[in-house]
Amino acid sequence: MIPRSFLLACTASALATSLPTPAHAQLGGGEVAAPSADTILVNGEIRMDETWAEAMVLRDGVILAMGDEATVRAIAAPGARVIDLAGRTVLPGLHDMHVHPLSGGMAAMQCQVNPDSTIDEALQAVQACVAEKLPGEWITGRAYEPAALGVTPTREMLDSVAPDNPVLLTDVSIHSSWANSLALEMAGIDRDTPDPEGGIIERDRNGDPTGVLRESASQLVARLVPPPTREQNAQALGSALDYILSFGITSFEDALVSGTVAQAYADLADSRELLPYVRGCVIGGDQALIASRQVYARDRFSPSCVKLITDGVPTDSHTAAMLDAYADTHAGHAERSDRGMLFVESESLDRQLIRYDAMGLTVKLHAAGDAAVRQSLDAIEAAREANGQTGILHNVSHNSFVATEDLARAAEIDAVLEFSPYIWFPSPIVTGITQAIGEERMERFIPVREAIDAGAFTVVGSDWNVVPSINPWLAIETLVTRRAPGATDGPQVGGSEAITVEEAFDMFTINAARHMHRSDVVGTLEPGKIADLIVLDRNIFEVPIETVHQTQVLGTMLAGKFVTGDPDFRAAD
Repeated sequence: MIPRSFLLACTASALATSLPTPAHAQLGGGEVAAPSADTILVNGEIRMDETWAEAMVLRDGVILAMGDEATVRAIAAPGARVIDLAGRTVLPGLHDMHVHPLSGGMAAMQCQVNPDSTIDEALQAVQACVAEKLPGEWITGRAYEPAALGVTPTREMLDSVAPDNPVLLTDVSIHSSWANSLALEMAGIDRDTPDPEGGIIERDRNGDPTGVLRESASQLVARLVPPPTREQNAQALGSALDYILSFGITSFEDALVSGTVAQAYADLADSRELLPYVRGCVIGGDQALIASRQVYARDRFSPSCVKLITDGVPTDSHTAAMLDAYADTHAGHAERSDRGMLFVESESLDRQLIRYDAMGLTVKLHAAGDAAVRQSLDAIEAAREANGQTGILHNVSHNSFVATEDLARAAEIDAVLEFSPYIWFPSPIVTGITQAIGEERMERFIPVREAIDAGAFTVVGSDWNVVPSINPWLAIETLVTRRAPGATDGPQVGGSEAITVEEAFDMFTINAARHMHRSDVVGTLEPGKIADLIVLDRNIFEVPIETVHQTQVLGTMLAGKFVTGDPDFRAAD
């Protein structure tokens, strides 16, 4: 064993020789000249904390100084690149804490059913997809919303437009699927097939499968669908990342990383096509992938998070775990779904949190119902008691419903509350949730205001492509208004949970950067940080809030280089 006194002496020596002290100079270290700027951004509205600057200077992608134009030009090197912002607003890049990009990229290659489709519109969309396929080829796609369909979907409805092709559609939540008779037959699903663990095969009054599959039951059919190639995965992920960057999102958390997804990130990184920074949350059930995660790690991809799913969703499926019974429970719903479903026993969840926390891994816990949120907080508290304050910020995601007392508790145990998806305004998805939960509980739907007031650490996750849009500007506006985008009055969803634009912006920037342990390099614009920034067509803090969803990102810069948009902003006028 190396003596502790020796280690302390080595540490002290290393610190002494790394600091610009007189002793360092005597050893020949000397003074290092301040670097000169190679890029200057001038004539803009650049947000620095809660104040504004008109100019910024960079060196090798790092912010050197901010202030007035004359001051920053004084430290520019001869021939430094000058970018005229033409009065545009510059903000730090945004961070989305819950994205499914490979799924989003693949969706463009599949059959699309809009969430607001009626049953006739949904079947017309499927029929059009069938016309492009040969008999026997799979039809897969999403994202129907049961509340918008107007009827309970059945396999016979799909049979009417796709009698010779197996069909599997995923709903907008990705927690339920809708299959036709051929797909069920190929999967061997009939009236005698038992519900799989963690799943439900919906049945009619005669006991026959209706075609609707909940949670893990969807995999009985999904596992038969031919998988895409490795090259197709990388292509789909790359197109999704370009889309994400176009909204000014410079880093994000991939909320469900399988081996296929991890390989796609590694492939993009190796071909120098991975631009945003990504923290990946590896599927908790894949222990082999967790053990081999560093094989896929790259400079801009960190598989340092584990995803655990504790319940489902608070829709007609009744799979979100609730403290109180669903409002629309009736004889057609099994007793097991009166209060939803917890997918993991509490003791097991506690053990997993303690283990991953000790390993230095962040845990993201899917928890939509208030009972699942409470179970998740119990597990985080168990990890704190077992391991102490490790500094790891575990994340409870979605939080559609949270008991009031659990909000303050989240703050006490340093749990991060990630609020998503982008449905804090009237929409078909909200209609379905309201039918299942009831009007009274919807008054506290996604309780962001209460969480902030309780001192909880809050961030935002879009959950794209579970929800149709990843647009952060839509999210910022509707977090403030709780109304449909662009609306100045009219219906609200949980109106008392509205927050300010500054609070919403912080959730997307400095809060998220701290959650990812990167606030030393991103999250704000200030000297010493990396120039991950965005140029907008408006100042979101000054324009009418109901116009913020229309914000256009004119350019996205990563480490001092524009990766989207044309940096000739004067020409954009």
